[in-house]
Amino acid sequence: MDRRNLLKTVTLAGSALAVPTLVAPTLADDKTATAPWIQKFAATLSAHDLTAFAALFSENYVNHQVSAAAPPPPPGKSPKQGTVAVFTARLAGIPDLKVEVEATVASGNIAAASFVYSGTHNGPLAGVAPTGRALRFTSCDIFRVQDGLIVEHWGMGDLAGVAAQLKA
Repeated sequence: MDRRNLLKTVTLAGSALAVPTLVAPTLADDKTATAPWIQKFAATLSAHDLTAFAALFSENYVNHQVSAAAPPPPPGKSPKQGTVAVFTARLAGIPDLKVEVEATVASGNIAAASFVYSGTHNGPLAGVAPTGRALRFTSCDIFRVQDGLIVEHWGMGDLAGVAAQLKA
C-alpha cells in the first residue's frame, strides 16, 4: 500500500474515534486554521517567493526534522533561517520547482501534508552538478501553527529518491 492510500485508510478508519479527517488539497476545511498554511507553503515555493515563504514561520520556529534533507542550521543561524536556506538551495538546484499538495489531514492548529516536488535539475543540488534530469520526489510534513505562523515542523523527505534520480 502506498503512503497516500495508507493515509486515507488510517484517517477514514479512525474517523469515528475523532481522528482528523482527510481533506482534499483543493477543499481545505475553513474551520481548521492550519489547513490554509499547507497551501501557502506549497504556493510560495512554487512561486519561488522566499520572502513570502520565510514570512510563514515564527521567529521561535522549531524544526524537529534534522537529517541530510534538512540539516541543522549553521552556527549563528536560527532554525527559521536554516529552513529558508535549505529551500533557497533547493530552488537554485531546481529553478523550475513546483510543489503540489497530494493530501492534507488537519485538526485544530496541527496539519499534516504529503507534498510532491517536481522540476528540472539545472543547478547544483546537494553537491551534484546540474544533470538536466527531471526530478520528482515527495515529503510528508507536520506543522503546528500558533498566532498565524508555523511554530513547529516534523518531516520526512525522500532524499534517497532524489539521489537515485540524480545518479540515473
